[in-house]
Amino acid sequence: MQGQLYLCATPIGNLEDITFRVIRILKEVDLIAAEDTRHSIKLLNYYGIQTPMTSYHEFNKVDKARYLVERMQQGMKVALVTDAGTPGISDPGEELVRQCYQAGVEVTSLPGPSACITALTLSGMSTRRFAFEAFLPSDKKERERILEELKDETRTIILYEAPHRLVKTLKELLGMLGERNLTLCRELTKKFETAWQTTFSEALSCFEKEEPRGEYVLVIEGKSYVELEEEERKDWMQIGIEEHMAYYERQGVERKEAMRLVAKDRGSTKREIYQYLLERH
Repeated sequence: MQGQLYLCATPIGNLEDITFRVIRILKEVDLIAAEDTRHSIKLLNYYGIQTPMTSYHEFNKVDKARYLVERMQQGMKVALVTDAGTPGISDPGEELVRQCYQAGVEVTSLPGPSACITALTLSGMSTRRFAFEAFLPSDKKERERILEELKDETRTIILYEAPHRLVKTLKELLGMLGERNLTLCRELTKKFETAWQTTFSEALSCFEKEEPRGEYVLVIEGKSYVELEEEERKDWMQIGIEEHMAYYERQGVERKEAMRLVAKDRGSTKREIYQYLLERH
């Protein structure tokens, strides 16, 4: 009989933030695959869970996933836990899930804590649409590419950052995105949890005097549609109206419709565009 993989969300700080179902599954499975067994043993001891553990982390994720999938194909039930939060979110869990699906092993996810969602709901920012980027990559070119993409992002942006890199990241964000409102969430669900509504500049000014401490989640306000439209309008104003018209007509847009689109792009009226073209010709 084939086994199964259980993705078990565990506390991000406060050990009481765990579901009854997760505790039951952690007791019932044959093996717990943990990102850091030394970290997870504290949680298991707290709830009297004696299930054997094995390490599954970034540096062994491919080979260890193969091993775990083989065991599950033989009938073993495995629970996957990360250091904190939901497995597969900014951790190596996605590799094991991928291999399970390829091998036909059943996967289920037991919902629970996630630093991303906890920070978002605590931030006071718009929660309807958001872009989760986790930790920015360390590679300089890849990091610059992602920051360039985020420059015009209208959704709320969520980033993770370690205290020793926070100031550098805030400077990069200010330089690329411009001044923005953000909420800095620190030590979520722990004794010294804070949620500080601030701006890039204000936060940098503060950290010049006081060193950042604790793990941070940055919840950043997206660019407004008004700002985007103004920037797009400035770009269109760099070219002449004839060239602007030609841009649309080359795409097969009829002349009257092209005039309407040009007027919209430039914050003008269709009549004004028509009159300008009439006078020019």
